[in-house]
Amino acid sequence: MSDTVAVRGFVATEPRHLVTEGGLPITSFRLVTTRRRYNRQASAWEDGGSNWYTVSAFRRLALSAADCITKGDPVLVAGRLCLREWAGEKQGVTVEIEADSIGHDLSWGRSRFIKAVAGEAAETAHYAASDERADEASEEASTRVTTPSDRIPAAAP
Repeated sequence: MSDTVAVRGFVATEPRHLVTEGGLPITSFRLVTTRRRYNRQASAWEDGGSNWYTVSAFRRLALSAADCITKGDPVLVAGRLCLREWAGEKQGVTVEIEADSIGHDLSWGRSRFIKAVAGEAAETAHYAASDERADEASEEASTRVTTPSDRIPAAAP
């Protein structure tokens, strides 16, 4: 099955970046979505069930995701939903999203866009911009809104 979806959630694992022998950059991470609802009787928000996805990004998106996305970030992911059955000692279904787009959820904080340069210089510009953002981040660390880590369930299935 392959359908286009958009999912809003939190990055639950540090992104894993690799480059294949053929030179294809790939970045993947686990994404968790948790339903929240307001309980009027308790006057408090409650977490519902969680859904877990493996998100994979390729090529330029993989380079940007590896540089910009970290565990705990609130993100929006759009891409192709893939359900893959597996068997072994146990059997089950893995839900994967082959990402077309990944971005920070700006309802939780701020993000700054830096356009990638086309061609061979793109990767160099990408990492140079990363160093510049790191300098800015250290200056703004005291005023930045962060995602509460308690929103991510402790263990991924």
